[in-house]
Amino acid sequence: MMDIREEVMSDISNVRWKQLHGRLGDLVYQFTKIHFTQSHGAQTWAPPVNAYKCEHGFAICVDIAGVKKEEINLKVEPRRIQLGGVRETPEPKGKGEEPIQIVAMEIDSGIFSREISLPTDVEPEAVRAEYKEGFLWIYLPFRTQA
Repeated sequence: MMDIREEVMSDISNVRWKQLHGRLGDLVYQFTKIHFTQSHGAQTWAPPVNAYKCEHGFAICVDIAGVKKEEINLKVEPRRIQLGGVRETPEPKGKGEEPIQIVAMEIDSGIFSREISLPTDVEPEAVRAEYKEGFLWIYLPFRTQA
């Protein structure tokens, strides 16, 4: 049978163990967060998209801020859009502003790819696209019946 002193010591030991375990968990989280973030650039990511059906076709908005126009590849088929390209990791580059440690890195970079299936045929030859303020707008007119 355990006396009260042994029971209290056991409870204190359990509390200390839980605190240590919590701190260790925090350290592991921080380490892996930075580790995976640094290697993220080699992975393919998919930019977020808003798609709208309008009176004469579809309007697609793709969030690809920081991507150079020449790095965007767009392929349109009657019922599918394929979008791809590359975004460099945004980093400070001024004199005396070079990073010495990554604190947080949430902006996707590297190769991106996105495929959008359309419910209705569009006219691939009549597609219009414009890139402004970090958004790629793609306008896809419906295919007319001949």
